[in-house]
Order: sequence, then C-alpha cells, then structure tokens
Amino acid sequence: MSLPQPIHGRGAQSGAVPQRFGLAAREADGDWLDQAEGIDGPGPKLRTTVTEEHPRTIITFNKSPDVPFDRSINAYRGCEHGCIYCFARPTHAYHDLSPGIDFETRLFAKPDAPRLLREALARPSYTCAPIAMGTNTDPYQPIEQRYRITRSVLEICLETRHPVTITTKSARVMRDIDLLRELARLRLTAVGISVTSLDPRLSGLLEPRASAPAKRLDALGRLTEAGVPCHISIAPVIPSITDEFMERILGEAAARGVMSASWIMLRLPYEVAPLFREWLAVHYPERAAKVMAIVRSVRGGRDNDAKWFTRMKPKGVWADLFRTRFRLATRRLGMNRVELDLDRTAFRRPALDGQLSLL
Repeated sequence: MSLPQPIHGRGAQSGAVPQRFGLAAREADGDWLDQAEGIDGPGPKLRTTVTEEHPRTIITFNKSPDVPFDRSINAYRGCEHGCIYCFARPTHAYHDLSPGIDFETRLFAKPDAPRLLREALARPSYTCAPIAMGTNTDPYQPIEQRYRITRSVLEICLETRHPVTITTKSARVMRDIDLLRELARLRLTAVGISVTSLDPRLSGLLEPRASAPAKRLDALGRLTEAGVPCHISIAPVIPSITDEFMERILGEAAARGVMSASWIMLRLPYEVAPLFREWLAVHYPERAAKVMAIVRSVRGGRDNDAKWFTRMKPKGVWADLFRTRFRLATRRLGMNRVELDLDRTAFRRPALDGQLSLL
C-alpha cells in the first residue's frame, strides 16, 4: 500500500476514515466535481474556510462521570491547530465532513455565543457553576483573532461574576490577559495549557498550527506572574513518541510557578485511530508497530476504550509506569498540593437588556 506524501502544515494526511453514521459516499454523476482533480490537481485543498453557525443554545451540559465539569461552551467547531490525535475530530462526521483534513480546514464559528450566554445566565432556573472552555476544540485557535468570541464570553463572565475555566494549546490566550487578571483577582478563573513535547519539530508534526512549546510555557509563566491560577496538562502522552518529555515539561512549568498538573494517555476514538496510524506510517514508520502495541496494551487490547468510568483510566504495565513517573515528578516539584476552588457565590444574574439585576 502506498502512503500519502506528508502534507506540510496539517496534521491529518488524508480525509479517509471509516464512516459510522451511514452517510453515502459520493458517486460520479457527470458533474464538474468528477473532473476536479484533473483540473485542480490531486490532493486535498488546504485553504481554511469558516462557516458561521447559529445554534439555539450555547451552553452544553453533560452528566459524564469522567470529566470534572458539568457544562461547557465551544465557540468553534473544527480546529485549525490540526492536532492529529484530537479526540474531537469525529464530531465533524455529523456534518458529513471528514474528521481528517476537513476537521482542520472547514471550520464553524458561533458569533451568537455572547447573546446566547447572556440569555442563559438570565434565566431564573439557571444555577451557577464553572463553565469550561476548550473542552472540545480550542477557544484560541487562529480564527479567534477575527471573531473574538472567546473574549466576549470572558467579558460576560466578568460582568456577571461567573466562574470560567480555559484549556488551550495556544499562546494567543495572552491577548485576554487583562480580563483573565481581573477574573483571577475575583477567584473566577483558571487557565490550563497543554504541552505535549518540548521538541518544536515534533510539535510541528503533531500539532502543526498550535503555538510552539516554548511559547506555551512562556504564556504559563506570564499568566502566573499576573496572578492567574495556571495548570499544565501533558496531553496526550504518546508512548515512544512524547513520553520522554514528561518530567522535563513538569520541571519547566514548575520553574514558572505552575503548581497544578495532570496527564492524559493517548485516546483514539473510532475515526481518529486510522488517521493516527496513517500519521505514524508517514512520520515514524520504524516506531509505528511499537507505539500501537503499547496503546492497545493500555486499552484492553483495542485501539480505544470508549466506556464510561474506564475511558480515562488506562490500565496495564505501561499505564502504571507513566502514572508512577508523573507522581514522583510532581511530588519532587511540590506540585498538586492545593486544589483550586472558584467562587460561585458572587454570580449576578444579567437582565436581557444588558443591565445587571439588582437582586
């Protein structure tokens, strides 16, 4: 089987993935699309496009036992960062789009998010609890510079004294340091930045349009200096590819004042597994078999474990090794000794005319 040529600046090497929603593949019917490859040349078209989406609600609630929050806001669908391992890739299949190249080139933005959030917070039935941002796709991917949806959400959270957390792989978070500093002063926010490796070349292959590792670490340091509680997430740990960086990432974060840390083992949901295997074959063919053997060993002999209660808890010798290494490193660095508790008591319900309620 011939492998695709590496696609510079993108994580996925193709759009070919298994289809689980029963959507029919396109068949030749004589229109211009049948001649597109001959006219334009082979291969995916890499120009990024953005479609504006207008949902009826913006807060997504969940009852998952595997995550530490019950509500989230995702301002965007798809993510130009192009992380090859991203567990959110399968969501693009709901749009009849590829979780491969389409996920990182055909994006959706939700410009109504601020209005929808204000409406949700104004409802008498709404009960305040931290809103998580960045749980599906990155709130600070490049199109945030144009749409500023994440910033608008933070402005409303500050106005209403509503707690909010952020997870990102981008140093663009620094553009909102003014809001984050004030939210932190009121005990209303914490920022988690994910760092996968310390090798910029490797990061460029794994996460081609995310900020370089050094810039993410610099952002952690500057946020900490500004009084913003920060968290370092080593996510994901990819055996025989990135696991060597675990202790060094923790050390770099601790040196910048970050005292909270976590790690997540590589997860490969249905459509992501073949994309990741293809990426391995293109970039690390000599290690591909070893990497996948370890991945399967911690997931009960499968590429992925999708069951609640166990999907975030890898098992086996390799999982125990990574867990022990992480525990020893964080203990040595004095990390994870204090839990952050955001303030829910200061919440002020907004009125729909944009004014805050006096009660």
